[in-house]
Amino acid sequence: MFDIQHYLAKKRKRFEQELDTLMLSADGDFADHVAAMRYSLFIGGKRVRPILCLAAGECISPDPALEERLLPVGCALECIHTYSLIHDDLPAMDNDDLRRGHPTNHKKFGEAGAILAGDGLLTFAFDLLSDPRFTGLSDASRLQIIHTIAGAAGSLGMVGGQALDMKSEGRKISFEDLQTIHRSKTGALITASILSGAIGAGGSRSQLDALRVYGDNVGLAFQIVDDLLDVTSTTEELGKTAGSDVEHDKVTYPAFFGIEKTRQMAGQAVQASLDALSDFTDRAGPLRSLAQYIVDRTK
Repeated sequence: MFDIQHYLAKKRKRFEQELDTLMLSADGDFADHVAAMRYSLFIGGKRVRPILCLAAGECISPDPALEERLLPVGCALECIHTYSLIHDDLPAMDNDDLRRGHPTNHKKFGEAGAILAGDGLLTFAFDLLSDPRFTGLSDASRLQIIHTIAGAAGSLGMVGGQALDMKSEGRKISFEDLQTIHRSKTGALITASILSGAIGAGGSRSQLDALRVYGDNVGLAFQIVDDLLDVTSTTEELGKTAGSDVEHDKVTYPAFFGIEKTRQMAGQAVQASLDALSDFTDRAGPLRSLAQYIVDRTK
């Protein structure tokens, strides 16, 4: 049986090392700004998106050198994810005081400092992705990865989903609208992480299509579980404010379907993701286990 906890711990440690190597140093004229960037990047995190990127690449190719080529891509994805959390926590957005069990960025560095830290992380991510010294990928693969991630992170992906999420607060929206928010705000970057790893590994069109289906369903399961944890866990367990969805009058899966039906829907999404991997070999073991890990997680 595949040991997903060992795999996660090993890959998380590797990405932590690479992030520390690649990330700017907090010294010189920009020390305070870089310190704010590093603060949110290194106060914890599951590193799910970088690990999904690497696992997707591994299920395509057994090349032992692949990990080194994909590490900077995964680091860039983590920078984008972290920037989104910094901005999500701002007073104008969800106004949260805690993230990963620590004060949110704006609580430590002020609102302006937090906004700029997020801006810096987002831009630094594309610096990493576009510099051939880091990725070691072909120009064609690097360009395709940049295009994929930019689309997922932008106005028709994560940013647009956040805008729709803010607009929906205090309003009655349809289930279709909720699906659009989840696919965009959370799912898009998760799917892009998976596709980026597959592209870097030289995946075929059919493999990319299958992994897109896997990613869409894993992303859906991830957000459904987030909705569940917001109403079933404590602030101490989550490392962030529990019950914030209710406080901000957001429409969620539990609000539509109740807790038990929502749990069933998360399981259905995981099964759909596993079905999408039916033609892959045992090298897709990490992806299969990651899907189950995402639905079983407690924070």
